[in-house]
Amino acid sequence: MKLRRAGTADFETITGWLAAARLPVADLSIDDMSNFLLAETDGVPVGTVGLEQFDGIALLRSLVVVPHSQGSGAGRRLVKALETEAAARGIDEFWLLTTDADTYFAKLGWTAVGRDEAPDSIRRTTEFSKLCPADAVVMRKVL
Repeated sequence: MKLRRAGTADFETITGWLAAARLPVADLSIDDMSNFLLAETDGVPVGTVGLEQFDGIALLRSLVVVPHSQGSGAGRRLVKALETEAAARGIDEFWLLTTDADTYFAKLGWTAVGRDEAPDSIRRTTEFSKLCPADAVVMRKVL
């Protein structure tokens, strides 16, 4: 498995996967692809994850692995690579919202917190304020 930065040519693939997984896409543009990583197996894309950065904090965006590659470790590798990249960018705190993957992220060291604990920059994101349901679990990880 190889990880690489997503490019503009990956926009349709990534947004298609996200939509199929019922993850937010309404606020993504082709310019956001530079903040996404793509996992490939034998040159075929199998998963992606992205981030939105706000100074020293970031919002993890939309981890998805195609069904035939789930359980292969692609998700863990993508999250770890994104955390490493975030730390290199000076990010020391990561946030995410999830409706069904809180157990998965807890195994990767993320902690569920109250919505009111999220910093203002995260609360102002379209994902937090409009796209994710109010009952989505908010999680945090200090890098």
